[in-house]
Amino acid sequence: MTSTKIKKQFDEYLPLLSNKQQALILEMVKSFLNIDTDDKRITRKKYNKEIDEAVDRVEDGNFVTHEDALKELSK
Repeated sequence: MTSTKIKKQFDEYLPLLSNKQQALILEMVKSFLNIDTDDKRITRKKYNKEIDEAVDRVEDGNFVTHEDALKELSK
Protein backbone atom coordinates (compact mmCIF):
# COMPACT_ATOMS: atom_id res chain seq x y z
CA MET A 1 0.00 0.00 0.00
CA THR A 2 1.40 3.40 -0.94
CA SER A 3 1.84 6.18 1.58
CA THR A 4 -0.75 8.24 -0.31
CA LYS A 5 -3.34 5.50 0.13
CA ILE A 6 -2.44 5.08 3.78
CA LYS A 7 -2.75 8.82 4.41
CA LYS A 8 -6.11 8.92 2.60
CA GLN A 9 -7.47 6.06 4.72
CA PHE A 10 -6.10 7.60 7.89
CA ASP A 11 -7.76 10.92 7.01
CA GLU A 12 -11.05 9.09 6.45
CA TYR A 13 -10.99 7.15 9.71
CA LEU A 14 -9.56 9.74 12.12
CA PRO A 15 -12.70 11.92 12.25
CA LEU A 16 -14.74 8.84 13.17
CA LEU A 17 -12.84 8.49 16.44
CA SER A 18 -13.68 10.32 19.65
CA ASN A 19 -11.30 13.00 20.91
CA LYS A 20 -9.97 10.56 23.51
CA GLN A 21 -9.33 7.92 20.84
CA GLN A 22 -7.61 10.47 18.62
CA ALA A 23 -5.37 11.50 21.53
CA LEU A 24 -4.47 7.84 22.11
CA ILE A 25 -3.58 7.41 18.45
CA LEU A 26 -1.41 10.54 18.61
CA GLU A 27 0.43 9.21 21.67
CA MET A 28 0.97 5.89 19.91
CA VAL A 29 2.43 7.62 16.86
CA LYS A 30 4.68 9.73 19.10
CA SER A 31 5.92 6.60 20.85
CA PHE A 32 6.72 4.98 17.50
CA LEU A 33 8.73 8.05 16.56
CA ASN A 34 10.18 8.43 20.05
CA ILE A 35 9.19 12.10 20.06
CA ASP A 36 7.89 12.36 23.61
CA THR A 37 10.51 14.29 25.55
CA ASP A 38 8.85 13.60 28.91
CA ASP A 39 10.43 10.15 28.99
CA LYS A 40 13.94 10.40 30.32
CA ARG A 41 16.33 7.48 30.06
CA ILE A 42 17.97 6.40 33.25
CA THR A 43 21.66 5.76 33.55
CA ARG A 44 23.09 2.25 33.48
CA LYS A 45 24.22 2.77 37.08
CA LYS A 46 20.69 3.62 38.23
CA TYR A 47 19.24 0.74 36.21
CA ASN A 48 21.65 -1.74 37.79
CA LYS A 49 20.90 -0.33 41.25
CA GLU A 50 17.16 -0.80 40.68
CA ILE A 51 17.73 -4.37 39.50
CA ASP A 52 19.87 -5.13 42.57
CA GLU A 53 17.21 -3.67 44.86
CA ALA A 54 14.52 -5.77 43.16
CA VAL A 55 16.61 -8.94 43.53
CA ASP A 56 17.13 -8.12 47.22
CA ARG A 57 13.37 -7.72 47.72
CA VAL A 58 12.68 -11.09 46.09
CA GLU A 59 15.40 -12.79 48.14
CA ASP A 60 13.85 -11.28 51.30
CA GLY A 61 10.51 -12.83 50.32
CA ASN A 62 8.91 -9.49 49.45
CA PHE A 63 7.02 -10.47 46.30
CA VAL A 64 3.60 -11.54 45.05
CA THR A 65 3.17 -14.76 43.12
CA HIS A 66 1.29 -14.80 39.85
CA GLU A 67 -1.41 -16.94 41.45
CA ASP A 68 -1.85 -14.48 44.36
CA ALA A 69 -2.01 -11.55 41.93
CA LEU A 70 -4.75 -13.28 39.93
CA LYS A 71 -6.70 -13.97 43.13
CA GLU A 72 -6.41 -10.32 44.13
CA LEU A 73 -7.52 -9.11 40.70
CA SER A 74 -10.55 -11.38 40.72
CA LYS A 75 -11.89 -9.75 43.93
